[in-house]
Amino acid sequence: MLIEAIALSLVLGFVLFEITGLTAGGLIAPGYFALTFDQPAVIATCLVTAIATAVIVRGLGFFTILYGRRRFIVAVLLAFALQWTFTSLLMSTEIGHGRLEVVGFVIPGLVASEIDRQGAAPTLLALLATSGLVFLVQKLLHLL
Repeated sequence: MLIEAIALSLVLGFVLFEITGLTAGGLIAPGYFALTFDQPAVIATCLVTAIATAVIVRGLGFFTILYGRRRFIVAVLLAFALQWTFTSLLMSTEIGHGRLEVVGFVIPGLVASEIDRQGAAPTLLALLATSGLVFLVQKLLHLL
């Protein structure tokens, strides 16, 4: 299920980019969100972390030389730290139970980087649409 969600996410994310020029918060983010549709707290935490990270990275850009790969790495590391904090404090869960949970610490940084690059509304709309398509295709594949 995880592998096919990520594969669908890659294909549908590529199609979305070719048609609109937008990315859905990274190529694997829609697959992760599709797998966690039944866990709204996980999705909310991930989105809050991504938005907070994008705001902080943009703010840091006023005080430091932050562009390109350096900006991306700062976004991923900052989001990782924020997600770890939110998950530990707010959700009272232990970190690193499985592959999907560990992936969830990288996704907010990818989404934040895209929010910083192309804006919040386009990124979040693309993420929602692509995640929904991944979810629906997975459900259809399991009905056949």
